[in-house]
Amino acid sequence: MKQPRILGAEEIRIEERQPPPSERTKPHKWLSAKDLEEFKRQEKEGYELYISKVAEEKMRNHSLHFAEMQKEVMGLLLGWIYKNGGKEYSIVKDVVTTDLESSSVHVRFDRNAFEKLFVSLEEVGFNYLVVGWYHSHPGYGCFMSSTDVYTQRSLFKSSWHTAIVIDPVNKEIKAFYLDGRAIKTRNFAIYWDEYENPYYGTRVKKRELRSDPDRVASSQ
Repeated sequence: MKQPRILGAEEIRIEERQPPPSERTKPHKWLSAKDLEEFKRQEKEGYELYISKVAEEKMRNHSLHFAEMQKEVMGLLLGWIYKNGGKEYSIVKDVVTTDLESSSVHVRFDRNAFEKLFVSLEEVGFNYLVVGWYHSHPGYGCFMSSTDVYTQRSLFKSSWHTAIVIDPVNKEIKAFYLDGRAIKTRNFAIYWDEYENPYYGTRVKKRELRSDPDRVASSQ
């Protein structure tokens, strides 16, 4: 089976393209108050990273499911990079993952599951770059450990490569990137395509369950 090839920056043609409009973007609902302030401050300038609500939901649900087993998760961010007014930004359209070897403080792809990962990559229905990776720290907060930094410097060394870190227990999320040797945080927005249902973010409301639906039905 042909394995996917990660392109180098010199092989990528970056097109000029408008990012998702502000009416189809929102902050992630797990941003801290401080990160939400940064999100609002940067709103007029635009962001360096836009994540589709489809990709966001997959990452969040993946991390939540394995948090119940006290295990980390990981996967790859698929999308493309563009320019707008000379400023680069990345789009994450989807994510892929495979079987994992993980514990509460460690995760990697199962060595026997790479073929499954390559099949998933071949089945992606759009042209893509691997624009980064995501993983979780269940209950430990969002930061880049020494192992995470080594992974970033080894495999995701371009400035447009992003590491998403999710803490599904404390409901936190952050994005990081390499700036030379330094690790920095990156503001990002969740977007949705035209005619999709919007990402509700913090405005999502829980559906109230009726305690006695039979009584309601009989009174009608």
